[in-house]
Amino acid sequence: MISPHRLAAARTAAAALATVALVAACSISSSSSSSHSPVVSSLPAVTAPPSGAPAPSGAAPSAGGSQAAGNGSCPTTGPQPMAGGEKKVVTIETAKGPIEITVEADLGPLAAENFVDLAACGFYDGTVFHRVVPGFVIQGGDPTGTGSGGPGYQFNDDPVTVPYKRGTVAMANAGKNTNGSQFFIVLKDIPEGGLAPAYSVFGHVTKGMEAVDAIVAAAAGVENPTSPIKMDKVTVAP
Repeated sequence: MISPHRLAAARTAAAALATVALVAACSISSSSSSSHSPVVSSLPAVTAPPSGAPAPSGAAPSAGGSQAAGNGSCPTTGPQPMAGGEKKVVTIETAKGPIEITVEADLGPLAAENFVDLAACGFYDGTVFHRVVPGFVIQGGDPTGTGSGGPGYQFNDDPVTVPYKRGTVAMANAGKNTNGSQFFIVLKDIPEGGLAPAYSVFGHVTKGMEAVDAIVAAAAGVENPTSPIKMDKVTVAP
């Protein structure tokens, strides 16, 4: 007959072994799950920062800082702030219809001036909305169409004082003070805390959100569509 003490010791050892086996199984399961779960960043990011220095006139554009042809008068350095209270209307013509953006200095003076200057010189003409995330944003303004291009310079962030609501237009970036030419349009109100106030807001779509929605539909759920919708012409109202 097995003594009560030996029986109790055997039960304790068996329980310990079972616990070790359970912990090991959970660890393997967790490791397997994490190794197969994709990490998706939904932030409006520039995938590689611009060079931080303007490309010299006549020289090949630097990596991540290529400049669209424009009309030869595009800026080569960061903007001066737009005067307080100033507003401009910028219209983006696309195959899905026009998108009218009211740009406001009081929202973000540096980003506002930069967007207007690039639009006025033809920088955005022919660029595409290279990134489409349904329920979040459409992103464009990269002359390379890859998500890594820009105007050849960077400029500092503006303080963000408004929430990211549907129709908000703001700068994409690759981190603090790395703004260039890429921007995004918000598709749906983002709850407070849903997106850090790290993306300089400079305007709102005042007409043409149906065109924005059509651009989303055309992408058919593909974040980087193979046939992205082009900005045929971007103009600034006098």
